[in-house]
Amino acid sequence: MKKKIFLLKILILYTLLSSVCFGAITNYFNEGKKLYDNNKFEQSKIFFERDITFNPKSEKSYLYLAKIYKNKDNHEEEEVNLNNVLLINPQNEEAVYMLILIRIEQSDYKGAKKLIERFNLVCNSFCSKKTEIQDKFDKLIPQDAKNKN
Repeated sequence: MKKKIFLLKILILYTLLSSVCFGAITNYFNEGKKLYDNNKFEQSKIFFERDITFNPKSEKSYLYLAKIYKNKDNHEEEEVNLNNVLLINPQNEEAVYMLILIRIEQSDYKGAKKLIERFNLVCNSFCSKKTEIQDKFDKLIPQDAKNKN
């Protein structure tokens, strides 16, 4: 009987502690988002990284880290985080859009073209960006490809 009461106490304690920890975990992203919205990028970066530590599949935290690195002109880290977003959710149109802009800036014609095709398949709320992307891409098209058309 004492064993059952002891196990029951441990189970209750575990349940309480896990719910408290889960509440703290979900709060990291929200705190990071608040700081990001107030342009406190370094502080928000810490919260997004903490969120990823406890929830490695947090596509939103990876996306906001990418935005922070974009703001810092660190395209290498931006790209790493965007690729992480797309590993978690290949349909994330904002991540695809941001990667297209990186490829265009790098003058990567083939990479940009491939991503634009992907973007056209997944776009929902970012479809308004199609013309902007196409205009930037058209400036990137090599002369020999233009002459074939």
